[in-house]
Amino acid sequence: MNNRNFILLVIMCLLTHIVRTVYEILKHKKKVVASKLSFAIIFTNMAILWISWFTLCSFDVYKINLPAVVRYFGIVINLLGAGLFFTALFTIKTLETYDGDLITKGIYPKVRHPMYLGFICWLIGAPLLFGAAISFALAVLFIANVLFWRHLEEIELEKRFAGYRDYKIKTIF
Repeated sequence: MNNRNFILLVIMCLLTHIVRTVYEILKHKKKVVASKLSFAIIFTNMAILWISWFTLCSFDVYKINLPAVVRYFGIVINLLGAGLFFTALFTIKTLETYDGDLITKGIYPKVRHPMYLGFICWLIGAPLLFGAAISFALAVLFIANVLFWRHLEEIELEKRFAGYRDYKIKTIF
């Protein structure tokens, strides 16, 4: 892959993160209401984000020759991220339109935001797997972005559920 295509992938990743962040801010400010349409848009955006992220990492123009054990660790971190994400998804069975009680079953008694934690695992694991230097630097920025999404969600959950502060004390992330 040439530098031009790599730059296009970087731009695609940045744009999808920006779209998601704008959506989260608008949702937080009550300018957008979660619906099936918003779910479809954000799901598509996130699919593009993750496809472009893994492609970006695999074709990073600045490769680092990492030891095999580090690359295998990248695989493990990616699989952990996938496990967290899909376990959470199958537990709540929806994303944007959930309107029930606080979920404390499945993985949720241990981890408050397993999907976001899964995203962070992917952001760390993929550059390790592919020895991708620029991608690893971008991962720092993207992790900060995911933590911002989580922060906005924490604010909303504390408003929505009376027992959320106690739940936070008993769980990680």
